[in-house]
Amino acid sequence: MPTAGQETDDPGLEQALGVLGPLEARIMRAVWTGQVIAPFTVHDVHDLLAELAYTTVLTTMRRLADKELLHATAAVGRRSHHYRAAGDPATFMATESEREAATVVERYGDAALAAFALRLEALSPEQRDSLRRLRRS
Repeated sequence: MPTAGQETDDPGLEQALGVLGPLEARIMRAVWTGQVIAPFTVHDVHDLLAELAYTTVLTTMRRLADKELLHATAAVGRRSHHYRAAGDPATFMATESEREAATVVERYGDAALAAFALRLEALSPEQRDSLRRLRRS
């Protein structure tokens, strides 16, 4: 992970951020690029997004914890929580894509499975090799 304040050119990061809402993406960019150092608080994140209301940042961070993008731990003897990333962008994308695929199969049943099979048949040789490598890891 980059050092504090350092940006990254990671296309996986941009892809993961694209799945999130705009404010969620701003917060997770700060987390995943090391702009806030774990464990961090709502106050730490709010310092980076000072134009927003504190309660807006608080609510969004709680939602990110509910979505399991952040781990929240109650601070001993205080009402606040300490947060840290639940995983990196690649982990998020793997988990989210599994969830989305399960939702599609649940909703559309065999039609979804047939559509996935057609997509597999249309893969290029490079994509097939990539899929084999991913399946082994």
